[in-house]
Amino acid sequence: MSGQSLLVPGELSPARSVPGNIRRPEYVGKPAPTPYTGPEVQDSDTIERMRVAGRIAAQAMEEAAKHIAPGVTTDELDRVAHDFMIDHGAYPSTLGYRGYPKSLCSSVNEVICHGIPDSTVLRDGDIVNLDVTAYINGVHGDNNATYLCGDVDEESRLLVERTRESLVRAVKAVKPGRQINVIGRVIESYAKRFGYGVVRDFTGHGINSSFHSGLIIPHYDSPHATTVMQPGMTFTIEPMLTLGTHEYDMWEDGWTVVTKDRRRTAQFEHTLVVTETGADILTLP
Repeated sequence: MSGQSLLVPGELSPARSVPGNIRRPEYVGKPAPTPYTGPEVQDSDTIERMRVAGRIAAQAMEEAAKHIAPGVTTDELDRVAHDFMIDHGAYPSTLGYRGYPKSLCSSVNEVICHGIPDSTVLRDGDIVNLDVTAYINGVHGDNNATYLCGDVDEESRLLVERTRESLVRAVKAVKPGRQINVIGRVIESYAKRFGYGVVRDFTGHGINSSFHSGLIIPHYDSPHATTVMQPGMTFTIEPMLTLGTHEYDMWEDGWTVVTKDRRRTAQFEHTLVVTETGADILTLP
């Protein structure tokens, strides 16, 4: 296990600007989004627009990831992704969502999710999750991945590789007619082989014109996730695996979620649509 010291909050830079000609999601400037009341099954036009949004989000994440290196701040990664989305006519979905102040989430080492980019300097041996969502043409595309910073210890590298593999297996389990809980069953059974914890309180979600539609995609075998998958349903799968407990604490910022035992955690995410035969990933660069 890496001997890195634990993270502490850094300094936030001023909010980044978005040109006025770029369409904002309806929740920007409001304390919360308007609850989604539309269908979980999307028409072909919506799906194709989501494919565009997903591609921009994936490319923005890739561009930011190129800058991951010891000595780089998480705020710099935010700047790169922000500028990329703006240059491609997209709005960074996280910016202003329930007051979130930045254009991506940067979750380092023991941070499970929703880490806020700031003056934190990446160190040799860190693992860094970037979570990027783009909004364009009225729809969202959401993805994340965990990256290695410099020379990372084997235990952490294996955690990252196996978390990526858990997402791959979960996507393959998507089939129309199956219940949503098959997704979590596949992830949890795979994670248990290695003694990993599976985060339960933060899940995948329905996504379309709404950032979070209300559909919940657990990453463990939940008896309550009995919704049957149908062609045209769009949602994210985003397993969060931990070296220790799945329990968590939250920082005073109200966003940053860290493992209760402060051991490391990794996450990967795609937005996908259920097809007649399986799943089509919408967040491919």
